[in-house]
Amino acid sequence: MSANSDPGPPEPAAEHARRPVRSFVLRQGRMSPAQQRALDQLLPRYGLPFAHAPLDWQQVFDRAAPVVLEIGFGMGETTTEIAAAHPERDYVGIEVHAPGVGSLLREVDRRGLANVRVIRHDAVEVVDAMIPMASLAGIHVFFPDPWPKQRHHKRRLLKPGFVHALALRLAPGGYLHAATDWPDYAEEMLANLGAEALLANTAAGFAPRPESRPWTKFERRGTRLGHPVFDLLFTRK
Repeated sequence: MSANSDPGPPEPAAEHARRPVRSFVLRQGRMSPAQQRALDQLLPRYGLPFAHAPLDWQQVFDRAAPVVLEIGFGMGETTTEIAAAHPERDYVGIEVHAPGVGSLLREVDRRGLANVRVIRHDAVEVVDAMIPMASLAGIHVFFPDPWPKQRHHKRRLLKPGFVHALALRLAPGGYLHAATDWPDYAEEMLANLGAEALLANTAAGFAPRPESRPWTKFERRGTRLGHPVFDLLFTRK
């Protein structure tokens, strides 16, 4: 900023205080032409616009079936693998980054998967406004941003308040499956999930890696680098 530039009026303190702490940063990722076409052409077909109203799953998918929510699907390879393997279930993926959304939409269309929908919006706001209470058969949170610097830990997604909100959206017997390759975040997740009265751990601590969770390129790369992977599997009481 130059010495002569006018920064404008200061931001009101009250407005600054109301600004939520985000668990993500919108990076300017490179969009391929194919990903951009998918956003333009396929998001209207498979996307659900953000709205301050609970969704009706039977209306969304035109059938009555168990619904699984995935938060932060990245490039979408896990989402499409699981959805293709379980056509009897419906899947809703939340992601904010455009290249990943475009990549998922392309694969969903290529495979002809009728059981996947996408919401491109902040997951915390989506859960609060759009996901009905006790309506989900499962929730997946695979490799969320670890925010490794201590000063950024407040941005981590699976904080107690959000864990409680997720637990409320699970139907009795529904599951919450999380995974990370950051040991300190894994311990934080275990503590926060374990402290939630509505959830029960299926293991004594971390769970064995379920065969139902597909390997991703990200995970394989981390494993080659020697990063341990921690799975957590809790159920709604």
